Amino acid sequence: MKPEIRSSMLPYGQQWLDEDDINAVVKVLRSDFITQGPAVREFEAKVANYVGAKYAVAYANGTAALHGACYAAGIGPDDEVITSPITFLATSNSVLYQGGTPVFADIDMNTYNISPDKIQAAITNKTKAIIAVDLTGQPVEADRISMIARNHNLVFIQDAAHSLGASYDGKKVGTLADMTMFSFHPVKHVTTGEGGVIVTDDETYYRRLLQFRNHGMTREPEEMMRNDGPWYYEMQSLGYNYRMTDMQAALGVSQMDKLDGFIMRRREIVKAYNEQLSDIKGLVLPQQHPKADSSWHLYVVRFLADCFDGSRREIFEALRQYNIGVNVHYIPVYLQPYYKGLGYTEGICPNAEAYYETAITLPLFPKMSDKDVSDVIAVVIEVALRYAR
Repeated sequence: MKPEIRSSMLPYGQQWLDEDDINAVVKVLRSDFITQGPAVREFEAKVANYVGAKYAVAYANGTAALHGACYAAGIGPDDEVITSPITFLATSNSVLYQGGTPVFADIDMNTYNISPDKIQAAITNKTKAIIAVDLTGQPVEADRISMIARNHNLVFIQDAAHSLGASYDGKKVGTLADMTMFSFHPVKHVTTGEGGVIVTDDETYYRRLLQFRNHGMTREPEEMMRNDGPWYYEMQSLGYNYRMTDMQAALGVSQMDKLDGFIMRRREIVKAYNEQLSDIKGLVLPQQHPKADSSWHLYVVRFLADCFDGSRREIFEALRQYNIGVNVHYIPVYLQPYYKGLGYTEGICPNAEAYYETAITLPLFPKMSDKDVSDVIAVVIEVALRYAR
């Protein structure tokens, strides 16, 4: 029997806000601070403590935070930065913002994360940094990447937009790289509406990150060239207005209290998917690296072309016809028209392109009911059988 069409679209991801979250924001609105104030500092401390980092610097969004990390790393013109092509545009764009050149290294076809071997092969005398992306919530091979970075005197930035709460080799993401970025967009594990944080144990990076988000400005007397009095401030570099507001931060503080519960529910949904979909021929389910413990931002399956008569697009649209809000994460960045205009061409990363041609993201978020999960499973099975060879 075919599954019923849902009355409304089930999104691939969605925030979960409750009255505690709403009240936290209202409290700020009734206070003296609505832009950057005490709630931002509280949120930064909460994130740093959760992941075990010394410092956290909050930004208006994840892209701004990545830009700040590239600035703090000293990336500039003539510098190359190795990164993954299977990521959102912000990762490599943050390199371009600093005048650097993104170098795309291919992915591992088991984890879909950047391959350490491909990173090693891409290093030149112009390489300044590595930005490794924790796709879907699964941490990259941080031990191998850290070793490569140390051996070549490179900065290791971990784009952990998907992996708050994940761990690798028993260590929380946030303690594995020189700088780590977390995103708080509504589809992420917890949300501030828009928002991002860089965590680091390095005080020099910390000071640079603070200045960069606030016009390159400081009010710290020990950092100034001169000091005319209590009103005095200095702009010491060209920064941006990338500050997070107290309204955002208050929501983040409240949401962080729910993070472990949200991750637990994500893992329950993944377990159900794995158990119910594992017998479908040609449907490749996500695999975890043996050292990784994913926090499961996304659940990506691949429909292998030689096992199904329909194209990925046909299968995608068939799933959508049941109001299952599948998506695709991601188009290889260098295939975008802007990047082609910079000289990037097809064929740079064959694994990434093969992955893109077959990948579909299924809905996964804590607010999904058991009925929602059952609907997704039933529709995937029905559509897979319909197009099976």
